[in-house]
Amino acid sequence: MTDAPPPRIALLLATYNGAANLEAQLESFAAQTLRPTWLVVSDDGSTDATRALLAAFAARHPWLALRLVEGPCRGSAQNFLHLLGQVPPEADMAALSDQDDVWLPEKLARGAAAMADLPADLPVLYGGSSWICDAELGNRRPYPLPVRPPGFRHALVQNIAGGNTMMLNRGAIALLAAASREPERIVVHDWWIYQIVSGAGGRVIFDPVPLLLYRQHGGNLIGANDGFRTKYRRLRMLLSGGFRQWNAINIRALSASAHRFTPENRRLLAEFEALRRAGPWGRLRQLKRIGLYRQGLPGRLSLWLAAVLGRI
Repeated sequence: MTDAPPPRIALLLATYNGAANLEAQLESFAAQTLRPTWLVVSDDGSTDATRALLAAFAARHPWLALRLVEGPCRGSAQNFLHLLGQVPPEADMAALSDQDDVWLPEKLARGAAAMADLPADLPVLYGGSSWICDAELGNRRPYPLPVRPPGFRHALVQNIAGGNTMMLNRGAIALLAAASREPERIVVHDWWIYQIVSGAGGRVIFDPVPLLLYRQHGGNLIGANDGFRTKYRRLRMLLSGGFRQWNAINIRALSASAHRFTPENRRLLAEFEALRRAGPWGRLRQLKRIGLYRQGLPGRLSLWLAAVLGRI
């Protein structure tokens, strides 16, 4: 790898009225030890200073080619799907970014190194841990780490890494650009990306080393999945049927890409859909037989509870 040229990396940044925290994130791009080549920004109609900050950043760092495109104005998930179709064809890798975090200097270098020796045509998704922070980037605590390996049996019922940590190789970019044209609705872009890449038989890499400062504030769309309040809120969503609704949305979106999946994963998707229509004991038997799993003891218990109650 020392003799090879550095990979050409496109940063994919989705923005919407993010001026309050955007500048710190932009400057963390410029501070990467492995310099990116492009910054592609899809802006969903910001009315604050977001676009002015982008223009000022581009003037300070002319070596990073900035391209601003108009977003679809249909929410964050669709904005990221739109970005997946905007990656320059010369890019070797792409890195997704939220507008309110701060990247650590080695983030791109670690991701590029993890994917360097894998075939370019094999879809590879790299993601990892973060430092969860308050709005001022203080009170840092590590993101909960997975205890079981990634895979499609996990992806069907849980995400493994935040989209703000994700990097993609050329194979994953091509796969996701094609798949992103089809779903009319998805729950969140990062979960869908994990499902598509793992479903297609790609490689999923989780890095336990924190990659960025994950800012928690009143405007987070999802937020970190740690702490008692978050777990209580998600349990309430499960009991109210929200998790079942999410799965229904995911299944419709994944069915549009089922022809891209391995034969085994097409079968798993069909069995998961059938499981949701079975009676209580049938759901439990099917859940055990096909081996779906969530991370950690609370996650496993919540999955089995959802199966018992018909909330899966």
